[in-house]
Amino acid sequence: MRDVVIGKAAEFPDPGRRVIDAAGIEIGVFRNNGRFTAFENVCPHMAGPVCQGKIIARVQEKLATDRTSLGFAFSADRSNIVCPWHGYEFDIATGEHQGSKNMRLRAVPIAVIDGDVVVTLPTGQRSRIARARLGDPTEHSADRPGGSTPAVAQRHP
Repeated sequence: MRDVVIGKAAEFPDPGRRVIDAAGIEIGVFRNNGRFTAFENVCPHMAGPVCQGKIIARVQEKLATDRTSLGFAFSADRSNIVCPWHGYEFDIATGEHQGSKNMRLRAVPIAVIDGDVVVTLPTGQRSRIARARLGDPTEHSADRPGGSTPAVAQRHP
């Protein structure tokens, strides 16, 4: 892994986001209340550019003490990023999908050192993501003319 300075902390909007390319890896950098988080710009659903989606307040269900629903409301302190391809939502603080804790964005280590924002580049990308970015015809063949069923994607750590 390699550390790369991507800018001065003061140059990043708060709240806000910047999508950068570092050594061929697109990374979404988020800042909220002075805290930085970063994720690979790849949706785990179908490899869409998730970090380029809309940032919205998280929708939460309010519950009464007896656990009955009081309706839904926007969170005052939690935000989600919405993948522009299929609408999957992920918490920008944790990378977790709102509906499934097993689905999450791939975090990129980030730190502020002497006023510089530094990311630690991942050593590689999951092969499924690399194939999808390169347009491998075996991935998601049902979405292509003449395709039948999508290939089974393998999960890699």
